[in-house]
Amino acid sequence: MKRSSEESKETILAAARERFATEGYDRATIRAIAAEANIDPAMVMRYFGNKEQLFAAAAEFDLRLPDLADVERERVGAVLAAHFLDRWEGDEALMILLRGGVTKEDVAERMRGIFANQLAPIVNRLSSDPSEAPTRAALVSTQILGLALCRYVLRVPPVVAMSREEVIAWFGPTLQYYLTGEAPVR
Repeated sequence: MKRSSEESKETILAAARERFATEGYDRATIRAIAAEANIDPAMVMRYFGNKEQLFAAAAEFDLRLPDLADVERERVGAVLAAHFLDRWEGDEALMILLRGGVTKEDVAERMRGIFANQLAPIVNRLSSDPSEAPTRAALVSTQILGLALCRYVLRVPPVVAMSREEVIAWFGPTLQYYLTGEAPVR
């Protein structure tokens, strides 16, 4: 059965996401991705140009942050903690970015941009001092990325063993503090 070009692209992207997530950027090859997609490597190049462009397409990511307008201010940390657990566990694109960001500066820059640009509006709405918003967003990012690295990549046993509820109970208050807590006196 012949695939349409859109179906072929989606099949290639699915294979690329899987390879990049499990092997990282450097070890994943166009040949292996093509083999997994059951397509000629030349077609991968035709659709995506090169490995970097394929990676960029595979790593497109929207954090899909929840609308917190109806969430009690004291609960935003827990709501975001639950949201990020769902995102890390439900979409390999974030894992691709996390693994790639550790070794490739352009991927790290992409990850920084995603978190800064997508978290900023939430932090701005919650912060009483807009000048603190970039710092607060960056601190939230450190926690989200650190948890993901330890739970899903490094697989630190006590962190992996935690239930969803335990992660939210430990993690939510830290996010809450970074989002709405009093800033330290400078």
